[in-house]
Amino acid sequence: MDLSLFQNHFLLRIENLIFLITAIVSGLMLLWTLVAQRGVKEIDTRVAVQLINYENAVIVDVRDDSEYANGHLPNSKHIPAEKMEERWKELEKHKDKPIVMIYRGGVRSSSASTLLKKNGFLQIFNLMGGIDAWKRANLPIVKR
Repeated sequence: MDLSLFQNHFLLRIENLIFLITAIVSGLMLLWTLVAQRGVKEIDTRVAVQLINYENAVIVDVRDDSEYANGHLPNSKHIPAEKMEERWKELEKHKDKPIVMIYRGGVRSSSASTLLKKNGFLQIFNLMGGIDAWKRANLPIVKR
């Protein structure tokens, strides 16, 4: 066997192995996000409005203080995601109600939602698209 042919064959196997490892790691990362958010559903603005109007859902806005001050849903409870660990008990009286989590981009609500789920909240919903989706749907926003 020619040495250069052997080297090409070896490099091809290495490239395939790297591709396979990358695919496995990517798949595991996707699976992990599904497992970590077990029981937390993503909903659109239409479903959120139905939960608010017909099931007395509690709106929890996990954005930071300045984002909240720039506009939020009427009657929403503001608990920044980074403070959820110490403040989640403020929501304990609402464990039997649907909780609609409002965020800007999604990352922060995931950890806050998972924390509530871990503490016995059964109906947790993340608003897909967060506050931006709410605004695009021309739904009410208040500033206080």
